[in-house]
Amino acid sequence: MERTLDVRTPESIAFSYELAGIGSRFLAVALDLAIQFGIFLLIGWGLYEAAVHGHVSHAKTTGSVAENIAVAILIGIVFVIFFGYYILFEAFWKGQTPGKRALGIRVVRDGGYPLDFTASLIRNVIRVGELAVGFYAISGIVAVLSEQNKRLGDIAAGTIVVRDSRMESPAALLRQVREEPVYASTAYVSGEERSIVKRFLERREELEPGRRVDIAHRLAERVRPRLPADMARMNDEDLLERL
Repeated sequence: MERTLDVRTPESIAFSYELAGIGSRFLAVALDLAIQFGIFLLIGWGLYEAAVHGHVSHAKTTGSVAENIAVAILIGIVFVIFFGYYILFEAFWKGQTPGKRALGIRVVRDGGYPLDFTASLIRNVIRVGELAVGFYAISGIVAVLSEQNKRLGDIAAGTIVVRDSRMESPAALLRQVREEPVYASTAYVSGEERSIVKRFLERREELEPGRRVDIAHRLAERVRPRLPADMARMNDEDLLERL
């Protein structure tokens, strides 16, 4: 089931996020794990080759010492690959890992703010425990029960995972403006009139019915003579909404 989150900034700008579903998040994790295992195997193979050649090239270094060094290095590398991977990618790649980018989702802080390093660190340190206990089973249950699809790491870090809104390129936006019909409603009202209409539409539910009808009629009649015939025939509030 799709869920959305409405956010209002301190500047009173409101916008909505579509929350990422459990399925897309699971697939992103699966893809990231495949990448991580690939990296791990490559590094492991490289260390093995280095240990073998080091044993052959250095007679004074025993095979067991070389193997122990390789094992110690691997232990450190495992954490970096399987948890540092998420921390670094999310912190420095705008809330995305390769898996998240492929699925079109990203992590942001509550309120819609960009993810920072601290939040990325917290949510992914918690991931260690989530992975250890039932391979994300508990986190999956928590996310399903959460209104904002938050797993434990998201709750601790104050983050949400949302679908990535891809903005059109400036060239595409410019092309749309050039192709906009000359009879668009915005061509017939001034900026001040649009502001007045917007305030009315935002506050109309608070007005008495008679007062609401009267104001809508006055505003509509003010601009109606400038509009094309098909728009001029619309009733008052429909016309204002079109503007």
